[in-house]
Parts: sequence; C-alpha cells; structure tokens
Amino acid sequence: MTAETTQPGITEAKAGAARLLLAYRHGNQTAFDDSLPASATAEETRGLVSALAWIANEALGKVYPPDVADRVLRRIARRMPDDPGRVETDEEAAPDVAVLLESVWRGDTETVRELVRATPDTTFVLGKLVHAVALLLPAVPRSDVHRVLSELRGETPPDPPDHPC
Repeated sequence: MTAETTQPGITEAKAGAARLLLAYRHGNQTAFDDSLPASATAEETRGLVSALAWIANEALGKVYPPDVADRVLRRIARRMPDDPGRVETDEEAAPDVAVLLESVWRGDTETVRELVRATPDTTFVLGKLVHAVALLLPAVPRSDVHRVLSELRGETPPDPPDHPC
C-alpha cells in the first residue's frame, strides 16, 4: 500500500467487507448492492479489497493447511463467473416451506434440522415463511395476534382491543 491506513479506517473497512460477505453468502442482492460504496475513493476501495482478502485469508487459514488453501484458491479463480458483480441465488434450493411448517407443527425437529442444514440460501426460506404467515394471519384471532405481538416486543400483553392491529 502506498498510503498508511488508520486503525479506525481498517476497522470500518473490515465491517463493510463483513456486510458484503454476509449479503453475498445469503444471496441478498439488494443488501449486497447497498453495501458497495457508491462513491468510494481509490484508497477506500483498496481498504475494502484488503479487508475482503484479510477475511478470506483468515477463513482459509482456519480450514485448510497452506498448500491446500492455495489449491482451493486456484480452483476458485478458474471458475470465476462471467458476471462477478451479481450474487448467485438459488430459489429452488430453498426447502418446501409447507414441509417445513408441517414438520414444525408436528414437532419433528430432525426433519426441521435436516431442511435447514440442506438450505444454502436462507433468504428465500425467510421470504416464503413471511408469505405463509401473511396467508395465515387473517385466520388468527385478534387476541392471539396482539398477545404474540406483545411478546415479540417484550411487553405485557394488553387486553385485546376491539379494532384491528
């Protein structure tokens, strides 16, 4: 590096890199795009790239011996996608949410664990679960909805109101 970077600048670059990696890992294109610096200077871009390389190096160092890590990196470099700016997502890899909900309802924890373990991209699972909740919500009694909302907020459940949420 030609310029010396300050410790707060390094910490900020590492946090930005971690946000990018989380968005990439979970296939969240919007979060990935939003985490990219819009008007980064050359020094800020170098800091971000250095932080990404540092995180990758730390991860590889914890998983592989040095000679194996180099082979892994060479293999990854050969498989670079045509459009490296896009986050690859695979909606079809998400489990069938109906099966997931039925398994939760039955208390079948092993099937739930298996479905979650087999899901590389939890973004689509979450989206499908939110859709399922939206479909179920009109059938839930108002008092139950208010009780659950209060619990989620950490409040004492109020008396059920006579009007919708």
